[in-house]
Amino acid sequence: MRILVSNDDGVYSPGIAALAAVGAEFGEVRIVAPDVERSSAGHSITSSIPLTCKHTPLAVDAYRVNGTPADCVALGMTQWGRVDVVLSGINLGSNLGNAMWHSGTLAAAKQGALMGARGIALSIPAPTDEPDFKALGPAVREVLKLLLPEQALRLVNVNFPHEHPKGIRWTRQSVRLYDGKVVAGHDPMGREHYWFTVQPITETEDGTDRWAVEHGYVSVTPLRLDLTDEPALARRASASAEPAPTD
Repeated sequence: MRILVSNDDGVYSPGIAALAAVGAEFGEVRIVAPDVERSSAGHSITSSIPLTCKHTPLAVDAYRVNGTPADCVALGMTQWGRVDVVLSGINLGSNLGNAMWHSGTLAAAKQGALMGARGIALSIPAPTDEPDFKALGPAVREVLKLLLPEQALRLVNVNFPHEHPKGIRWTRQSVRLYDGKVVAGHDPMGREHYWFTVQPITETEDGTDRWAVEHGYVSVTPLRLDLTDEPALARRASASAEPAPTD
């Protein structure tokens, strides 16, 4: 099995090293990741400048790219040839609920799925102290044992709790509340500026990714690339259908 590992925290993140180390137990691993942090880059693609890919001395075969997470996966899959699975992470910060829309971590996994591989994004809350990735290793291993044999799962979003997980829960995306927030401030010269940040969400729905992580479980959410609102499409198709002919 060929496993391409990427992220949005940058090639030198401890999270990507931890993920690559566990991934190497399941197949041949190569890291292709941004040269600097690209958090919240979403699924942006670099088209205005050329990309460079430089070999990077890490514990596994690794390369750094002056581009976005999606750039890295596209370049990595094109240059390496056949890739079976793209693992993205382990991200320093959860990617729950509506945060999936702008997550660079998930975008790397999505790019892999778009190009014919399977994509798995993995994230963990980022407390004041750096997560203990060595202690997280067994949980990552269990998740990969669960997901790698599942050929039908093309795209999966995984979130670990901060503490040792109680177990694994299959979940749906929490979409009822949005945690994005724009905060105004002033720079040292007194000029107004703005920070885009997040605010805590205290209301969670049973069965969602956010509920699982808050209750100490690993959240595993199967996703799809088709964004079509099927019920809405069916309603519109039914409303606009011509009446059946009568005798």
